[in-house]
Amino acid sequence: MPPEDEFRYKQCLLIRADLKISCGKRCAQIAHAAVMAFEHAGREERRAWLNEGQKKVVLKVPSLQALYELKVIAERQGISTALVQDAGLTEVPPGTITALGLGPARSEVLDRVTGGLPLL
Repeated sequence: MPPEDEFRYKQCLLIRADLKISCGKRCAQIAHAAVMAFEHAGREERRAWLNEGQKKVVLKVPSLQALYELKVIAERQGISTALVQDAGLTEVPPGTITALGLGPARSEVLDRVTGGLPLL
C-alpha cells in the first residue's frame, strides 16, 4: 500500500453532525454511503481506488442543506455521489437523509469540494 501522500484516489464520506444518532448508527450510514458511491463511480476510478488500498476519509457536515450543497458541487466536478436515506427502523424518522458518499475520485478533485470540512 502506498504512503499516505501517494494516494491518488479516495472516497469522502460525509455524515450530518446535526443528527442525534448513536456511533453505531453513524458507522452504518457511512458504510452505506461508501458502497453506494462506489457503485456509481466510473470503472477507471473504481479500479484505481481498489488497487491503491481504498482510502476513505469521514467528514462532518453541519446540516442537511450543507449536504445537498456539497452534493451539487461534487456532481458539477464529475464526482460520483450517493445520498443515504434511512429506512427509519431505529433512531430517525423514515426518509431521513443521513450521509453522502463521494467518489472514489482523484484526491485533489475531492479536496476542492471537501477540504474545509472537519474530520468526524
